[in-house]
Amino acid sequence: MGSSLWTLCIILASLASAAFCAFPRRPVNVPFGRNYVPTWAFDHIKYFKGVLKFNFILISTLVRTGFQSKGSYLFGHFSMNIKMVPGDSAGTVTAFYLSSQNAEHDEIDFEFLGNRTGQPYILQTNVFTGGKGDREQRIFLWFDPTKAYHRYSVLWNMYQIVFLVDNIPMRVFKNLNGLGVKFPFDQPMKVYNSLWNADDWATRGGLEKTDWSKAPFIAEYIGFHIDGCEASVNAKFCATQGKRWWDQAQYRDLDASQWRWLRWVRRKYTIYNYCTDRSRYPQLPLECRRNRDI
Repeated sequence: MGSSLWTLCIILASLASAAFCAFPRRPVNVPFGRNYVPTWAFDHIKYFKGVLKFNFILISTLVRTGFQSKGSYLFGHFSMNIKMVPGDSAGTVTAFYLSSQNAEHDEIDFEFLGNRTGQPYILQTNVFTGGKGDREQRIFLWFDPTKAYHRYSVLWNMYQIVFLVDNIPMRVFKNLNGLGVKFPFDQPMKVYNSLWNADDWATRGGLEKTDWSKAPFIAEYIGFHIDGCEASVNAKFCATQGKRWWDQAQYRDLDASQWRWLRWVRRKYTIYNYCTDRSRYPQLPLECRRNRDI
């Protein structure tokens, strides 16, 4: 899928000299220990020939296992190749996210909600700014994420946050601070990955509970790519702002082809969008129209 996108980009560029494609640079796969350290349940994390596996089983005190980045980052491009828990994974959540460290935290979430055998995984995304979230969107993926590794990425700069799956935009969240919509721009975040039990809400709103007889639940990670502006947790400004590839003009917005991909996701695979949930939001949130979420 990634190579076909690059082919499309070249074709579009050849058709119009003024056009450009802003697909992120190809991530660089690096060893786990370069960017990350284990955080929870060390003995349930196995690393073998470049593949990190979460081996998640029922222990009375074990509710999650995971790892986090060594550094904190203020903007950048972050990606991970993940193969989700196969089979009956109902009640489990595999997560890849960025989060700041304080009470009014910022957060950028990929959450993969487990399923009963034969049912599709749900990918939920969310954005927290100043401690406020409640911006969930959910899609069905167009492939089985348990069969092979797929790349899940976040592009975050001063202008936008883009969620991508195999370089296809799933969602965009623009910097609309001028409209009174908070945007994460001054709180460095760490990158987190985890597998945890969330059977109080994850599958069919908590109706499907985790079947621990199906344990172990195993998610696999490779890649471990980080290309970000590393900063102290108290930094308010990226020291290299404006000088990195993800800071450049072509990454301030999606291009025409990317907007078409995003509309394709909206039309064919979106199953929940907070922007269209009038029971929760009788008045349309300000960012929804600007983010082309409706």
